[in-house]
Amino acid sequence: MKKMGLNEIRKQFLDFFESKGHYIRPSYSLIPEEDKSLLLINAGMAPLKPYFMGTKIPPAKRMATCQKCIRTGDIENVGKTARHATFFEMLGNFSFGDYFKKESIAWGWEFCTEHLMLPKEKLWVSIYKEDDEAFEIWNKEIGIPEEKIVRLGKEDNFWEIGTGPCGPCSEIYFDRGKAYGCHSEDCKPGCECDRYVEIWNHVFTQFEKDEEGNYHKLPNPNIDTGMGLERVACIMQNVDTIFEIDTIKHILDGVLKLSNKEYGKRKKDDISIRIITDHIKAVAFMVSDGILPSNEGRGYVLRRLLRRAARHGKLLGLRESFLTDLLDKVIESYGESYPELVEREDYIRKIISLEEEKFQKTIDQGMEMLREYVHDLVLCNEKVLMGEEAFKLYDTYGFPLDLTREILQEENIRVDVEGFNREMEKQRERARAARKDIEELGWESGHEILIGEKAKSDFVGYDNFSIYTIVLGLIKDGKMLDEVNEGDEINIILESTPLYPEGGGQIGDTGIIYKEDGKIKVLASNKIKRGNDEFIIHKGKVVKGNFKKDEKVKAIVDMEKRADTTRNHTATHLLHKALKEVLGKHVEQAGSLVTPEKLRFDFTHFEPVSNEDLVKVEKRVNEQIFEALNVDVKITDIEEAKKNGATALFGEKYGKKVRVVNVGEYSIELCGGTHVLNSSEIGMFKILSETGIAAGVRRIEAITGKEIYRHITDTDNRLKGISNALKSNINDIEGKIEAINDEIKKLQKENEMLKSKLASGSMDDMVKASKEINGVNVIAYKLQNLDMDSLRNLGDKLKEKLESYFVVLASAKEDKVNLIAIASEDVVKKGIHAGKIIKEIAKITGGGGGGRPNMAQAGGKDPSKIDKAISASYEIVKEYIKQ
Repeated sequence: MKKMGLNEIRKQFLDFFESKGHYIRPSYSLIPEEDKSLLLINAGMAPLKPYFMGTKIPPAKRMATCQKCIRTGDIENVGKTARHATFFEMLGNFSFGDYFKKESIAWGWEFCTEHLMLPKEKLWVSIYKEDDEAFEIWNKEIGIPEEKIVRLGKEDNFWEIGTGPCGPCSEIYFDRGKAYGCHSEDCKPGCECDRYVEIWNHVFTQFEKDEEGNYHKLPNPNIDTGMGLERVACIMQNVDTIFEIDTIKHILDGVLKLSNKEYGKRKKDDISIRIITDHIKAVAFMVSDGILPSNEGRGYVLRRLLRRAARHGKLLGLRESFLTDLLDKVIESYGESYPELVEREDYIRKIISLEEEKFQKTIDQGMEMLREYVHDLVLCNEKVLMGEEAFKLYDTYGFPLDLTREILQEENIRVDVEGFNREMEKQRERARAARKDIEELGWESGHEILIGEKAKSDFVGYDNFSIYTIVLGLIKDGKMLDEVNEGDEINIILESTPLYPEGGGQIGDTGIIYKEDGKIKVLASNKIKRGNDEFIIHKGKVVKGNFKKDEKVKAIVDMEKRADTTRNHTATHLLHKALKEVLGKHVEQAGSLVTPEKLRFDFTHFEPVSNEDLVKVEKRVNEQIFEALNVDVKITDIEEAKKNGATALFGEKYGKKVRVVNVGEYSIELCGGTHVLNSSEIGMFKILSETGIAAGVRRIEAITGKEIYRHITDTDNRLKGISNALKSNINDIEGKIEAINDEIKKLQKENEMLKSKLASGSMDDMVKASKEINGVNVIAYKLQNLDMDSLRNLGDKLKEKLESYFVVLASAKEDKVNLIAIASEDVVKKGIHAGKIIKEIAKITGGGGGGRPNMAQAGGKDPSKIDKAISASYEIVKEYIKQ
């Protein structure tokens, strides 16, 4: 057996199957395409599901891939064991109705024995217990002795998920030797011990399972195989764990060097070292595929991994940010095989750096709060952290729930996960209520069923703005018609069209379709997928006459709107480049919307763009406009385009031939949209706003051309109106506003001082109003028009005046109820918990809250219920003292 590096094994596998007529597809993105059932790609066949299901035509009947995968189901075990990992690579060869068992088995054996040169005596196979066909191939054709072919049941060697395609499996095993075994005489593949390692699973998809559980033979069976690259590398390098194989050990050695630790000396250190090694690799690949840290979905998985790694760096004594130092090790190990790591190195580095810095700033504050929670729980002899408190750590300090749970496990404390989830759902509801979704044009479903084979509209509108064409389809109310009449709202498909269909962020064209005695006003244009094809559909209204299928018509683009849209589209290209120049190479386009009225550009950046940088960006774009740069478009192959420096966008799928848009030598992008012929046609560029729309994603809205004239005119009119209202000259507006603000601040300060004096004067009344409940002095008092800060200040003054106490203060301000509760340490020991009590009191006023045993605050919605809440406070306190 020849010792091989991981990268060499990968290349050998792909080269081998290329020699067998397979199309070698580079790894798909970790972000699933059109598969909502998966958060992240977690298996080699996952991106190929549409081909196996027959919903898409594969690029070739024979394929082979090395697919990058992420699995987080066992994340709690990553680091604690030496075999669990979040990122791994899966080698696989696939047949879509081409070859079957005979070839799959023969090639599997050939690759293992002649290319990996695994000793034949070390190899075993398993088959499904009823698969005599596989047995015959292994035994009679390959020559595996009967005693080394193990028949296993459905649980082990039959692949099926519910109904649909399914079939038996055959697995190749490597015998690591008796030292790894259980010493049973019957030890063989299928045994629970570590002796026999499964290295390659061959799935023979030959049946279709129906709803009644019956199996029907497929006319064109498929092959789906999977071989874990890291697992094979362990065997080829004769090591026991994935952390010892060459590429991963290179990263682990980097962790050791940074932390000045020695692997294998201390169990706790080894756990942290393995976690960092695994997670930085997963993080690098996820970011390279366009995943950004966030609080939901795959972005949450990324944030969780990144922050888990950062925290374990602290446990190793690494006080400063360090993960970007390890990125070099990842690229050194994997960059040659995955060029996206090299191409996006600056981007990956920036994202990791900003997220780690953000976490480093908050982790100490969050840890301090968590220590306070632990102290209070120990004081009250409790073992569960409230869900609201865990959510506060998550929402305020960025502690993923799993990180909080992991830390608390060390203290033998668990988290109220249900309570956390309730708080999370409340936040999502608030977000949904606040979100203003962009109104999108609705397109009826089912068109692809209605349209015939000819409905593959050709777009010819880059250079032609009016053409004669043929009507291929007319749809009204979801039904295909041969004729439509005046007043009908329809969708129409043309053989060729000059109207650009919405795509790449650019809104679709409007225009007219007419003939001598008829006219259709086109309101929007879009494209709809049908299998691997797309067709263009126009939404419109018949404003004159009638139209029939197969008749000749003329289609004309609304050139005024098209011109405005192209100005904005070309401006997005200039903006993209200017942002990279001013903010850094980490900037990537994350979305866009181009309409005749404005442009919207989303980009990756982890902090608000300063006004100074916005001015630089705006100036840079306008410089290119005033330079009057020619805009050239050419069709070339994808590799040539990238070689020439063309920017490709995250998430975009490109064919072998691509459309490259050059704005002079300043901007080169792959783009299918419409553009001006010269940058001077844009006229001018003006940024209107810059905001954050998600974690790590910013948005710029801007205008060009005649919209800028409208903007200047509107702004001038508003300024005149403001100056008239202030009774000031336009040039003196700023000074006037500053004087008014100073006066307001002065009055507000005087008002707060008066309220504070009035409240402090009530302290003696509060003390007199106290009641003794089972040995506890309880004060529950209502005050007038105080905000939360004023209540807290008053509470601090009461603490100085009292020795043993439990105090509840309530006040209404601006139709909101403010509540605080404070307790002395001796009262807490008697069962009082300020956080729980204030939560009960707040419910009476229609609100909620919580906090620590000795200090808590809450809010309510109904000031009319304050008196009731104050009265109820004494009974609630009494119940807690009893408990």
